[in-house]
Amino acid sequence: MAVQRNSPITTPKPPAGKSMTLQVLFSLDSEGCTTKNDDKKTQSLDSKNDEMHSIIVYCTQSRLDDQEYALKRLKLTQLLSMIKTSITPISDETLKLLFKMVASNLFRPLPLPAPAGSSIISPEDDDVITTHSTAWPHIQIVYDILLRMITKQDVKSLRGDLNCESKVQNKGPPLGEQFINRNFIINLLTLFNSEDSRERDAVKNIVHRIYSKITSYRSFMRKAMTEVLLHFIYETDHRQNGIGEILEIWGSIINGFTIPLKDEHKVFLTKVLIPLHKPKIMTVYHRQLAYCVSQFVQKEAELGGVVIGKILRYWPVSNSQKEVLLIGELEEIVEYIDHRQYLNVAISLWTQITKCIKSNNSQVAERALYVWNNEQFVKVVSQDIEKVFPVLVEALEKNLKRHWSKNVQQLTQNVKLLLQELEPVLYNTCLEGIAKREFMARLKEFARRKRWERIELLAAVNKCVTP
Repeated sequence: MAVQRNSPITTPKPPAGKSMTLQVLFSLDSEGCTTKNDDKKTQSLDSKNDEMHSIIVYCTQSRLDDQEYALKRLKLTQLLSMIKTSITPISDETLKLLFKMVASNLFRPLPLPAPAGSSIISPEDDDVITTHSTAWPHIQIVYDILLRMITKQDVKSLRGDLNCESKVQNKGPPLGEQFINRNFIINLLTLFNSEDSRERDAVKNIVHRIYSKITSYRSFMRKAMTEVLLHFIYETDHRQNGIGEILEIWGSIINGFTIPLKDEHKVFLTKVLIPLHKPKIMTVYHRQLAYCVSQFVQKEAELGGVVIGKILRYWPVSNSQKEVLLIGELEEIVEYIDHRQYLNVAISLWTQITKCIKSNNSQVAERALYVWNNEQFVKVVSQDIEKVFPVLVEALEKNLKRHWSKNVQQLTQNVKLLLQELEPVLYNTCLEGIAKREFMARLKEFARRKRWERIELLAAVNKCVTP
C-alpha cells in the first residue's frame, strides 16, 4: 500500500529540451535562492529608506518644546549614524529631503553683531569669552550631516547634473537642482556672520570642502567671498563676524595661485586685502590677513614695495595694539621684498619705525626695537643702511636720554651696540652730526633769547625817555 505524504515536495521542472540531470536541478535551486535573497535585500533597503525619510521629515520641522527639542536631537544623531554606516549611495529623492532639512535648520535670521568698539579682542588672549548659541547642540549635528553628504557624494549628484538618459528623454529639471547651487553657497556664506565661533568654524570647513571638490564653482565662490569683504570694508560700520574665517579660506586659495600672478589677483590684494588694515577691529583677524598678504609677497617680491607703502598710509594714530601688529607684519614683508622695491620705501619705512622707537607706549617701542633680533631682517636692511642711519641713530640717542621705561632703554642700548659693530665709523659720524645739530639748536635758542632781551631793554629805555 502506498504511503501518503501530507507535505508533498515539489521538484522544479527543467527547461524544455533539457534532460533531468543533477546539475540542472542544482542550477534551478540556486537561481531560486538568489531571487529570494534579492527580494529580501530590496525589502530591507526600502524599509530603511522609509525609516530615514520619516526621520528627515521630523527633523525638518522646527521644535519649540524642550521635550521635542531633545527628541529632535536624538533623531538627528540617529540620522547621522545611518548616513555614516550606509554602504550604498544616497538616492536623489533622499538627498532632496536631506538638503531641505539642512536648509530649514541652518538658513535662519541671525542677530546683528555687537558694535565695532565692543568686539575688539586681543589676538594673544587665550581665554576669550565668545557668544555661544543655545541652538548649537542640534545645529552641530546638522553641520556634520551636511559635511558627510558632501564628502560621500560625487560632484554630479551634488550639483544635480543631468545624466545622458535624462537629456535624451527631456524629463525636465533634475531633483538635484536644489542641492548645492549658487543660492545655497550664498546662504552658507551668510552664516559666517554668526556670533558663535563654533558655527563659523563649521561653515569654514564646509565652504573649504565645497571649494576643493566642486571646481566649477571656484570662480563664483571667490567672487562671493570678495563681495562679503568689500561690504564689510565700505558699506558697514565694521559690525560683522567671520572675516577671519573667510580670510583663512583665502589664505589656502592664495597659496595655490600660480606664478606669475594674474591681474585680478593683484587687484584683490590692493583693493581688498590692504584696505582691511584700516578698521579698528583689525586685531581680531590680523593673523589671517597678514598670512594672505605675505603669500602675495612671497610669490612676487615686487609687490612688497606696494604693500609697505599702502600699509604706511593706514597707520593708526592712537591705537598701540594695531601698531604692534603692523610692525610685526612689516618685519615679515621686508624679509621677502625685492631689493629695488625696498630702496623705494626705505626712508618712509624707517621714518615710521623710528617714530615707534620713540613712542611713549612701551609696548610699541619694544616691538620696534625687537625687529633687530630678526637675522633675515638685519641682513636685508644692512645692505643699504647709510640712508636711514642718521634717523635711526638720533632715535636711539633720544631714547637713551629721555625714555621713561628702563626696559626700553636697555633694549635701545643693545641695538646701539649692534649698530656700532655693524658700522662703527658711520655711527660715530652720525653722533658728530647729532652733536652739531644740537649745538646749532642751542645757539639759535640763545640768540633768540638775547634778541628778545635787547628788544625788551630798548622798549624800557624808550619808555623812560619818553616824557
